[in-house]
Amino acid sequence: MKNQKGFTLIELMIVVAIIAILAAIAIPQYQTYVVRSQVTRVIGEAGDLKVAVEDCLNAGATTFGTPASCVNTATSSDLITGNLPAVTFGQTATIIADFGSHANSALSGAQVKWTRNTSGGWSCSTTVTAKYAPASCQ
Repeated sequence: MKNQKGFTLIELMIVVAIIAILAAIAIPQYQTYVVRSQVTRVIGEAGDLKVAVEDCLNAGATTFGTPASCVNTATSSDLITGNLPAVTFGQTATIIADFGSHANSALSGAQVKWTRNTSGGWSCSTTVTAKYAPASCQ
């Protein structure tokens, strides 16, 4: 009788099939995870500007065109269009971050918006699909 050295062709085919099935399940889950992490990152990066906006409001600022003119602590991000969120003042302050070309294609055209109400509280909203947005910002 011959001693077998190695795997037979059928054993290798079964291993390849198992790996393909696992990959078919794992890859979409990973892509969803990547999109969710990018959304969470932009929410956090845009939210970091809330303190700087409060400082500007306390200093008497009512209007300014770009964050750099009043908000010196802005975080640059390759996921946000123009690398910086837009900040506007009016009756309430608004921080808007549009997803840029470096973000996942599922986020194309979406934005994250932090809005300050007249009593000083902040609320988060987003145009991102609900399955990608965290519960705290929908």
